[in-house]
Amino acid sequence: MTPRLNSSPSQCAPALMGVGTHRPHRIVDNDEICQYIESSDEWIRSRTGIVTRRWAAPDESIAEMASLAAEKALAAAGIQADAIDCVIVATFTHLKQTPAVAAEVSHRIGAVEAAAFDISAGCAGFVHGLALAADTVRSRGRHVLVIGAERMTDLLDLEDRSTAFIFGDGAGAVVLGPAATPGIAPVVWGADGSQTDAISQTVSWGELRGAPNQRWPALRQDGQKVFRWAVYEMAKVAQEALDVAGVEAGDLDAFIPHQANVRIIDALARGIRLPEHVVVARDIVTTGNTSGASIPLAMEALLSAGEVRSGGLALLLGYGAGLSYAATVVALP
Repeated sequence: MTPRLNSSPSQCAPALMGVGTHRPHRIVDNDEICQYIESSDEWIRSRTGIVTRRWAAPDESIAEMASLAAEKALAAAGIQADAIDCVIVATFTHLKQTPAVAAEVSHRIGAVEAAAFDISAGCAGFVHGLALAADTVRSRGRHVLVIGAERMTDLLDLEDRSTAFIFGDGAGAVVLGPAATPGIAPVVWGADGSQTDAISQTVSWGELRGAPNQRWPALRQDGQKVFRWAVYEMAKVAQEALDVAGVEAGDLDAFIPHQANVRIIDALARGIRLPEHVVVARDIVTTGNTSGASIPLAMEALLSAGEVRSGGLALLLGYGAGLSYAATVVALP
């Protein structure tokens, strides 16, 4: 019997109703990456677990990928677009400062009366969006669409040996709505602003103004610093999320963390003492690190492969630039 999640008192209990994804058509293997950097397929696999990643074509914009994922999520939930009250897109790779890509997505899918806005919390963005959406369902009793969508290749420096092989593109979406029993536990979230330099953009967009010779901004990270922080600090956050949900590790069907690195994922699974029956998402192997899109992409992969059941409990854990983090336990759609 699935344990019941603790939830804040409210008139409407939020739950996940459907998930959808879009994976770019182009598959890039490690050998192709090694044309740009001095590395090898064996080294990349051993350090990250990544074998392939997806790179978006010019016509696979963030809005296009997000819309395609959203339409699949709506179909899976059996919800029409005009029933959506709010569209939230988690992204930090939308290169237009304004308008929010969520507004374009809402128009594309036909959610013409929905509120629409973007949030930027790096690789933790999707779970932040999920938390905001859950509170919106509680207060308004209507459906909310949360999308993680990234074109990481727009901020990728293929000459940077520390990041060129890590990132991929894609989008994942979920529909939330009111349910008879809670399907989303309270979120545990936060940020350590003292470590903003651990993952950052090389230069601001403002520095491009009047500097024609300035290199295009790219993503940089201190891999060792991020690794240590993720392994030691995020295991505590994951345990706290289990505690506030009122469940134990053995109650879980799946652990779906941000797909940053297989070694981090495995270390976190050990850190929270996951039993062997709990399925651990490792979508990074074939998808790469897609930042804010990685958790819904990994969720859909487990469900479509039949590795986890609808209604099973999953611990979601996002972490990244900021350094920010967010974790919650959900009943899978």
